[in-house]
Amino acid sequence: MAQQGAAGVATAVAESVQYQGRKASRQGSEQRRQDILDAAMRIIVRDGVRGVRHRAVATEAGVPLSATTYYFNDIQDLLSDTFAQYVERSADYMARLWENTEVILRQLLAQDDGTPQSRARLADEVAKMATDYVRHQLSSRRDSLMAEQAFRQEALLCPRLADLVRLHEQILSRGTCQLLQVVGSRQPQQDAIVLTAIIEQMEYQGLLERAPAQTDAQMLAILTRYLHLVLASD
Repeated sequence: MAQQGAAGVATAVAESVQYQGRKASRQGSEQRRQDILDAAMRIIVRDGVRGVRHRAVATEAGVPLSATTYYFNDIQDLLSDTFAQYVERSADYMARLWENTEVILRQLLAQDDGTPQSRARLADEVAKMATDYVRHQLSSRRDSLMAEQAFRQEALLCPRLADLVRLHEQILSRGTCQLLQVVGSRQPQQDAIVLTAIIEQMEYQGLLERAPAQTDAQMLAILTRYLHLVLASD
């Protein structure tokens, strides 16, 4: 995780993901394995983790039942690799997001003259960016968030998934730490832990509720208050 910048943190997470199932030896075999993992993810989003069974996944993927048992010895291997793929894809997505975000933050920081008014404006902008991130997660990546919640719940019973959940947590928490350090947080690691907890709670509440206008206003108010505390100049 020693790569520079928040994007480097996410890239390092992606590169550290390990799969448990049988490796595909040919391109066609890899595509079939991929189809199985994608089918398992769709079932998790629709029916939860308990809906993942070899026969159900084979039907969803349009492959013979023998294909699922060939690549995955048991359901735990299948679940583990499905979430490993999710973590890998999330890390790739976040690496691109962090890279763009860091550029914007450095541009904002260049306008910061260190006065309380300037720091307050920076806090406002960072809060808006965080709110936009949560809004985008809930509007465009809702299925991914649903799957993430399902895996977190299952990880309480499965140590293999717990390791992947912790790895996935690093994408947001360590990336946030890097970005808070860029904008001048005195305690970026501690502040990142709190900020990621706030964001994850907002995502969870957003999955439960369906009143985006009111939720957006509440999110912005909470994040603005917190970022003002973090970036206060005195």
